[in-house]
Amino acid sequence: MTFPLQYCPDGWQRLERLRELYEQRPQDRIYARMELPTEALRQFGKRHPDGPTDCPDLNKRVAFWDAFFAERLAVRDDSVPAAYLSELDQGLYGGMVGGEVRFMAHPENGFISSMVPPIFTNWSDIVKLTIDHQNRWHQFYLRELETFRRGAEGKFGISHFILIDSLNFVFELFGGSRTYLELLDNPEHVRQAVAFAYQLNLDVQRTFFEAIPLLAGGTCSIMMEWVPGRIVCESVDPFHMTSVEYFEKWGREPAERMLTAFDGGVVHIHGNGRHLLEAVSTLRGLKAILLGDDKDFPAAFSAVNALKAPTGDMPLVVQVGFQDFQAALASRHLPGGILYKVVGVPDRDTANRVMDGVRAYRV
Repeated sequence: MTFPLQYCPDGWQRLERLRELYEQRPQDRIYARMELPTEALRQFGKRHPDGPTDCPDLNKRVAFWDAFFAERLAVRDDSVPAAYLSELDQGLYGGMVGGEVRFMAHPENGFISSMVPPIFTNWSDIVKLTIDHQNRWHQFYLRELETFRRGAEGKFGISHFILIDSLNFVFELFGGSRTYLELLDNPEHVRQAVAFAYQLNLDVQRTFFEAIPLLAGGTCSIMMEWVPGRIVCESVDPFHMTSVEYFEKWGREPAERMLTAFDGGVVHIHGNGRHLLEAVSTLRGLKAILLGDDKDFPAAFSAVNALKAPTGDMPLVVQVGFQDFQAALASRHLPGGILYKVVGVPDRDTANRVMDGVRAYRV
């Protein structure tokens, strides 16, 4: 049977391997995505310097992803080509409740993202929180879903995108620093906002799954490539700067409620949140964790065995430079149960040769 995506001709084999990773969780095998330089990304960087930018043209965004994945057509790794709706991250949720949406370009990955400055000045504004489907940013969301669905059809997938629920949403209302103070000074109001955020995020994500068909019964993911079922992309970022106890008190229940409203979810952990790994790995409905690399923190790959220990057989995604990955592959020092995002791969032939070793590797 022909695979539904033109830019992934060996897709059935890729999905079989990814299903194995996320459902069977084998600890003796490894998986990899090979990152190569592309002309599409180089051209994006020329047009979009790092920093503030205008509201993007949706057709141009589709064209970028189309060109990007066309260049990767001959790379035979464990990736699934899927465009990420980066324009609809934090700005969508804040914009839907009256925030001023601002866009930023990221030439390193081709994203145009969005954020809002703090929306509230005090809690009396909480009465204004409503889900308005006529809101201009919800209408923009609907147009983007339809534009991407038409433009991607038969060629590449569309990734789920980040949730802004729990304390992430309170960050939208008041900003990060004040949110932590509000936990102490106005916990009941925080709970009200978190309850509203659940309904808002549920509405946004259900709209996504109604508009974007699953790929062979699974969800495309910019972080995890593809995961069986209707899978959401949760964020526990606000708890990176708190204790595990704060995560248990404020973060676990909202995350589990969202993950179990669908068929599960995935999360990412930044460098300053690694103390949460053991607790986060036990979230009901969690399918995988991406370990992020951040300035002033050791790269996850440099401590991968130690970071893997508290997570058990939970599938992990770890970034690694090509030279380090190639050396560890040759010396058989790569722990299993991990999808490695290998950056700096020089060319297609090298990528495919290394992938032969990845598929044959056994811990």
